[in-house]
Amino acid sequence: MRTAVVIPVFNERESLPLVVADIPRPPVGEIVVVDNGSTDGTSLVAQGLPVRLVREPRRGYGSACLAGVAALETDPPDVLVFLDGDYSDHPEELPLLLAAIDAGADLVIGSRALGRREPGALLPQARFGNLLACFLIRILYGHRYTDLGPFRAIRWDAYRRIGMVDTNFGWTCEMQVKAVREALAIAEVPVSYRRRVGVSKITGTVGGTLRAGYKILWTIARYGFGKRETGNGKRKNRS
Repeated sequence: MRTAVVIPVFNERESLPLVVADIPRPPVGEIVVVDNGSTDGTSLVAQGLPVRLVREPRRGYGSACLAGVAALETDPPDVLVFLDGDYSDHPEELPLLLAAIDAGADLVIGSRALGRREPGALLPQARFGNLLACFLIRILYGHRYTDLGPFRAIRWDAYRRIGMVDTNFGWTCEMQVKAVREALAIAEVPVSYRRRVGVSKITGTVGGTLRAGYKILWTIARYGFGKRETGNGKRKNRS
């Protein structure tokens, strides 16, 4: 499978080289780093790495991910992998996600809840938010997730099918609820998680936590009502 990795970054000068160095090549053929308006010289660091650098001035996690995928449109891979640039995930575990794709999954979530977590890596507000979001998805969509982790892999055709549009904090959640609506084959694999390099721009601040939490809940509700129907009138859903 031709695999490309998209890494959205905002002020990750120190961590980005660590992330790129740990990505296994092969199986990864291309790495796209999307600089989302960094002010700390992240772009200069990226220019010295074996990656394709894309600049997306419109701020937002989803905006950066969308820009990274758009850069691959002319010669798309078979599989897209999304990975944060803060070195909290373990890029060397990427083959675990690809193995699940190879076994038939369309979307694979790297679950921090199922894997090993370094003490203090997942802040209390992030743990609570994940639990609440996964509970609501279970209630509204009938699918049991354990995490909304950013480390994930999806087949290119499945990505195109779900039609991603979110430009900020709702990105990961949008992908997961739309995957359920489209009856994609979904899998979760345990992944390791460590304390990130630097301070989180989202859960590391009260404002970021509140904005992210609101957008995630709004996204779940937005797509959770008026679920898509199949041709025979039955609701498309997966448990």
